[in-house]
Amino acid sequence: MVLPSLSSFADGVVAMRITVLGASGGTGRAVASELLRRGHTVTAVSRSGRADVPDTAAPLAADLLRPDDARRACAGADVVVLAAQPPYQDWREQWPPILRNVLAATAAAGAKLVFVDNLYAYAPATGPLSETSPEHATDPKGALRRQLGQMVLAASQRGEPRATIGRFSDYYGPGGYHSGLYMAGIAPALRGLAPRGLYDLDQPHTFSYLPDAARGFAELVERPEADGRVWLLPAAPPITQRELLGLVNAQVGRRRGVGRVTVGMMRMAGLFSPLLREGTSTVVQFDRPWVVDASRFLEAFGPFEVTPHDRAVAETVAWFRDRRRSA
Repeated sequence: MVLPSLSSFADGVVAMRITVLGASGGTGRAVASELLRRGHTVTAVSRSGRADVPDTAAPLAADLLRPDDARRACAGADVVVLAAQPPYQDWREQWPPILRNVLAATAAAGAKLVFVDNLYAYAPATGPLSETSPEHATDPKGALRRQLGQMVLAASQRGEPRATIGRFSDYYGPGGYHSGLYMAGIAPALRGLAPRGLYDLDQPHTFSYLPDAARGFAELVERPEADGRVWLLPAAPPITQRELLGLVNAQVGRRRGVGRVTVGMMRMAGLFSPLLREGTSTVVQFDRPWVVDASRFLEAFGPFEVTPHDRAVAETVAWFRDRRRSA
């Protein structure tokens, strides 16, 4: 495993005060833990003020829909990491005001913003995804993510605040309770049920392991040359859902195959669940190859070792199994 923190500090990176917004979520938790490991001072912000991060982080409760709360959360920070996510079904209503509040609060603090983003704006893919891929999404969620990215880059061009965007693919890993792979795959497998994938199980797909993604976002935090640009984060080589869920089965000792959630099943479930109703917008991310090309990141920041899927799945299943036993 490469330890970027050692080389980074040797290259002159100094400890910074970093506010992680959304520290109770899977990504925010992983990023906060990685930044603490690198020696930074971290304020872990969530609506409740509780986050499953090391005790050395300072907890803080804030509602990012409130401008005053956002300013209080970002005050005194050198860098703000926006890893918060509104409820999936409330993106259209809540994301624009949250981002406006965080941009204003980060600028008022004189800090840099690192925006944790996904790949929705590029769907449907027309080939390997890179920073130059067309952001041509027409579904409401993809169009919204494109709009949010444009807001961040426009603010960065004005220096209000300096900002960078990191984008990563569907994730899994310790603490990733809200990832699709956990909800449809790992959680059922731990209960002795068949894990399920979405739509087409045999398309190559880039999946990000949360600790790897956290190291990628930490690089964007520490590197001033990352500012003002979009970066796609490195991940392990593409794998099909069938192969990845097979690794899950192997870890739980289940010999049988995997199940599939069809578009029709998702639409039927959406009649009763606003969350699942929104899930149909991701069909074009799973019915064809969805492969990330992180060449720009690697060329700019150097070698970046990623965790192989077999080891990542083993670590993830072990983490969730331990939590179930201690609950």
